[in-house]
Amino acid sequence: MGTPLGDFVRAKRDSIQPESLGLPDHGRRRSPGLRRLDLATRAGISVEYLTRIEQGRDRNPSVAVVNALADALSLDPAERTHLRYLAKITGGECTAHPRPAPARREVRPAVLRTLRLLEPGIAMVTNRLGDVLAHTGAFEAVTSASGLLDAEAPNLTRYVFTDSRARSFFADWDDVADEQAFDLWLGPTVETSEWLTAELAPVAGPDFTRRLNRHVVPERGVLRLRHPSGCELRLLRETFDLTSDAQQLVVFLPADEATAQAVDQLRARSHGRLRAIS
Repeated sequence: MGTPLGDFVRAKRDSIQPESLGLPDHGRRRSPGLRRLDLATRAGISVEYLTRIEQGRDRNPSVAVVNALADALSLDPAERTHLRYLAKITGGECTAHPRPAPARREVRPAVLRTLRLLEPGIAMVTNRLGDVLAHTGAFEAVTSASGLLDAEAPNLTRYVFTDSRARSFFADWDDVADEQAFDLWLGPTVETSEWLTAELAPVAGPDFTRRLNRHVVPERGVLRLRHPSGCELRLLRETFDLTSDAQQLVVFLPADEATAQAVDQLRARSHGRLRAIS
């Protein structure tokens, strides 16, 4: 049985063309990408050890080995962070901190006060599972009639993968789906595993599972929303990690003047207010 760490290393190796690293092309191969021998040589480890890591038979690579693999694969900073995180949750020696606690739903009063200061801006607080725990009135205005906040306990991940309205609301649905699946790796607790297995995976289907196991770090460009009123919104996102709570404060900023005017109009029509859902 594989591990997230092994899956990521193998997927990244398969995606690299040897010539991009200055290595000779050995001609037609049974599988794409970089050979295990080439990667093992670049990382300074044996092919046998690399095979054990990729197949999940070695779950305890040292910090030095993880860093050597990152160098050998020419990972960018975001990919390096993901690799080290996967090594940590797989059980390796990269564990500088204990594994994350189950995703909490309560939002601290200080965070709610911060959110209130952001009014009339667009902002929300989520946990690692995608639960929308609190939001400003402007957030409710820009998501109105999309169905995102219809549930008693709104969840962005469930909405993206199981609500047909999400494919219309998010102009770049594929990119958003990649982001939501990838972000679940940031909170791999027992609670997360049970939620994925019992609730989300059966209804989201193989498309969700495929995205979850790709381990491709999303670029997170401009978020484009097709509001049911007919306007298109282009939003920039600033994400602030609330590390001690395993939560995030996400602030959305209009990317252009047309979006700023549309947001003002939506806010004027809405009776939304700061809401702590939990």
